[in-house]
Amino acid sequence: MEIIIKGRGVVRGEASGSALVSKEPICFVGGINTKTGVLTEKGHELYGQCAAGKVLVFPTGKGSTGGAYVLFEAVSNGVGPCAIINCDIEQVTAVGCIISEIPALDRLERNPIETIKTGDLIKVNATKGFIKVIQN
Repeated sequence: MEIIIKGRGVVRGEASGSALVSKEPICFVGGINTKTGVLTEKGHELYGQCAAGKVLVFPTGKGSTGGAYVLFEAVSNGVGPCAIINCDIEQVTAVGCIISEIPALDRLERNPIETIKTGDLIKVNATKGFIKVIQN
C-alpha cells in the first residue's frame, strides 16, 4: 500500500530509504556514534540500531545545541540519516539538517509515528512538502 502525506518542508531536498521510527525524542550529543551511525543513548528504544542511510522518524529532538554538529559529523562520515521526519522539528535538529543538507519535514497531515513503521520504504520530497510511504 502506498500513502502520500503532505507536510511542511523544513530543509529542501529529496531522498529515499528505509524508515527507522522512534516514539521517543532523539538527542544527537551522546546519542549517535558519528563513525558508525549506531544510536548509542542508553535506554532509548533505538539503542544499538543504525541510522546510516535511513529516513529517521521521531517526534522531535532534545538536548544540547552541539547536536547539530554531531549530526553534521555523522553525515560527513557517510553514516548519517538520508532524511529526517519529525512531528515538530526543533532548532537543533533543523540546524543539523541545514548544515548537513539532510531533507527534513515536519507537521505532517498524519502523525508519522503512528503511520510509518520501521522498515517501510519512504520517498521524501521536502522541496514540495510531501512523503510517499510504501508499507511492508
